[in-house]
Amino acid sequence: MFWEWCRFGLASICLLIGMAFMILAVFGVNRLKRALNRMHAAAMGDTLGILFVFLGLILMRGFSFDSLKLFLVILFFWMASPVSGHMISRLEVMTDEELGEIRLIRKDGKEKADREDKAGCKDRTDKREAEKG
Repeated sequence: MFWEWCRFGLASICLLIGMAFMILAVFGVNRLKRALNRMHAAAMGDTLGILFVFLGLILMRGFSFDSLKLFLVILFFWMASPVSGHMISRLEVMTDEELGEIRLIRKDGKEKADREDKAGCKDRTDKREAEKG
């Protein structure tokens, strides 16, 4: 009887931790400005949230065939989530024009956008600035 209560307590703690990760991921997705930062928050919340929720369900159900199924669902999510996140982030990198922009602060206090394309060539704005000054 004592061990059943301990198992129930551990399962409840795992479920609460998993739900907390998922709720924090929602706030992270809504608060962050850049798409890649949002994706990182969603992926971490998704991965850790699912792990702890399903681990809590496994502990609550006991070690049985149902637990094996839940464990296989965890493995599927852990294999599919990074692949899909990587594909979406590559799409974002290829289509977002301001993603590679790096702000440099000069000694005179002015900011300058420094961009390079895939070949390492500077952006047109830098060429125009070099011609002016």
